[in-house]
Amino acid sequence: MSRTGVKLLAADSRLVPGERLGLITNPTGVLPDLSPSAPALLAAGVPLTALFAPEHGVRGAVQAGVSGQDETDPATGLPVFDTYQKRDAELDEQVAAAKVDTLLFDICDAGTRFYTYIWTMYDLMASARRLGVRFAVLDRPNPLGGVISEGPPLDPAFASFVGRVSVPLRHGLTAGELALHVNRELGVELQVVAMEGWRRDMSYAATGLPWVMPSVNMPTVDTALVYPGTGLFEGTTASEGRGTTRPFELVGAPYVDERFAAELNGLGLPGVRFRDTWFTPTFHKHAGVAVRGVQLHVHDAAEFRPVLTGVSMLHLLRTLYPDDFATTEFLDKLWGSDALRLRLEAGEDPRDLCPEPVHPGSWTAGELMYS
Repeated sequence: MSRTGVKLLAADSRLVPGERLGLITNPTGVLPDLSPSAPALLAAGVPLTALFAPEHGVRGAVQAGVSGQDETDPATGLPVFDTYQKRDAELDEQVAAAKVDTLLFDICDAGTRFYTYIWTMYDLMASARRLGVRFAVLDRPNPLGGVISEGPPLDPAFASFVGRVSVPLRHGLTAGELALHVNRELGVELQVVAMEGWRRDMSYAATGLPWVMPSVNMPTVDTALVYPGTGLFEGTTASEGRGTTRPFELVGAPYVDERFAAELNGLGLPGVRFRDTWFTPTFHKHAGVAVRGVQLHVHDAAEFRPVLTGVSMLHLLRTLYPDDFATTEFLDKLWGSDALRLRLEAGEDPRDLCPEPVHPGSWTAGELMYS
């Protein structure tokens, strides 16, 4: 079993120095036996004095785009500072109010640039640099593995909370490696507590670690696997399956017919098949409406290319249903530029915007920590 950074710190509280430590965490912050990180670290003698919550809250109980609130954690009695949609001076005020000398990051990332937890980490690293606070990442596996980076880099003109700096859409790094990468710009006093027993080619199942939902719409590892591609549907009027038990694995709209699944399967996309299906979202887009679409069934995770798959699905929807399918400008933030949206709106094939997958070592500058 892989040993995460928090497991190692719980076994040796001296690994991270400091007298007042603030823990950035959510429900994924657990030890392998599923005991929550915060009380486990306190029991091990780590001097935690505050908790910091990302999107969805420290308990993971709120929906996407919804903030939690400052509160007291009932399990530890520690104050909880809600960081969502805060940065710069407002975030500095929170860190200063917590009176911490070190910030710890212990959250499971989803391996996709537009998943917000890594940018919470980035913003708090920047705050730590301004305030002279140390920063430590308690590293965890990338659930998509670490062999492949896929998708375009970010155009800095489209930087946002779903992408602060230019990394590939499927970045292929652990949170610790990504922290090392962005720290070339930030210059915070940074420590990464590296995992033991993790290799880049490991599936999440091979780590032996339990899967805990990183957010309310990321229920399984299968969700995380398709998310770099089908997450792009958040920038369209089609449903990405929110409001169902299979978000991001189900995609559809009221105007879709039997051609969508048949023609997707005809593309021969690697590692995936598509099942014609109906579903009724209970909330979000098309709530309460029976829509037709597809379910993605990944049969070869090593060969599957989620970004290429998502772009191919977008292109086919635009081709088959040009009078109904529409994009929104949020797609620009997800993709990292307006290139994909403009191609789709012009009825042009955007698949050449998907660069060939590469190893993460080809675009990082020595930050890879694992073989």
